[in-house]
Amino acid sequence: MTKLSSGSPSVRFLEVAEDSEGQRIDNYLLKQLKGVPKSAIYRVLRKGEVRVNKKRIKPDYRLQLGDLVRIPPIRVQPKAEVPPVGDRLKKLIEDAILYEDDALIVVNKPSGVAVHGGSGVSFGVIEILREMRPQAKFLELVHRLDKDTSGCLMVAKKRSMLKELHHRLRDEGGIEKRYVALVCGRWKGKQHRVEAPLEKFNLASGERMVRVSREGKPSLTIFKWLEHFEDATLVEAYPITGRTHQIRVHAQHAGHSLAGDPKYTSKEANAKFKDAGLSRLFLHAKSISIPNLLSGGVDFYVEAPIDKPLNTLLETLRAERAQ
Repeated sequence: MTKLSSGSPSVRFLEVAEDSEGQRIDNYLLKQLKGVPKSAIYRVLRKGEVRVNKKRIKPDYRLQLGDLVRIPPIRVQPKAEVPPVGDRLKKLIEDAILYEDDALIVVNKPSGVAVHGGSGVSFGVIEILREMRPQAKFLELVHRLDKDTSGCLMVAKKRSMLKELHHRLRDEGGIEKRYVALVCGRWKGKQHRVEAPLEKFNLASGERMVRVSREGKPSLTIFKWLEHFEDATLVEAYPITGRTHQIRVHAQHAGHSLAGDPKYTSKEANAKFKDAGLSRLFLHAKSISIPNLLSGGVDFYVEAPIDKPLNTLLETLRAERAQ
């Protein structure tokens, strides 16, 4: 394989090996072209300069074994030196590991820690784990959580596990992820089905947002009532589809945006929760359930406890309700 350099770049042709089979072409290019901005990679994809088997492809194309990928000349900037991960952060993630075997890690991701580096963040959970496990040949995120969301995050230690879990994620019902959230107002009724297409867009500032739109992708979330407070409701959220910001935007669309959400909840509503002690988004990936995942056809289930700040807020709201 010819490696890119910061000198004169040239066209490369790479044959897809077994360890890259099933991977999205955009993610494959991000790995092959380290140091190249995401915007540049998506630009060459959009312009058709990247070809697979001499054909144009979309960013979500999944590579097949033996595919021939044409990578156009792209100059790679020298990578800035990244500071080492501190021992305190390593211990935070080590203590947050809920499950680990030879193929899978599940971490109770803390709120405020990104899942990966980028956009001004030097490193996230995946980079921290790679530094903690230098002997690991393969560590890749199975899915993502927003930086401010806490809870269950899966990291594959084998390509075969990554492929299997991606297959399950594409199959509705293949993986069941449950979240717990605190929403504004008293949400009447025991269960709510919010089915509204979601579309990504950017503000003039460049901030990424999501909105309900007819041009969006089909999206479905089921919300289940857990507990009422004076002016808030604790709910369980079950996303059937897996869109960016899905739970947050569907809750807002239903008239009950999430407590502590800086993007989709008003400053006035957030101020009330801040006065009660909330300093983060109240959204927690509570559990993951996967049928027949482990050897012998054993079902997989893992649950992440809610952190102290969220529990403290719930205790405060319960005390106010009791008065």
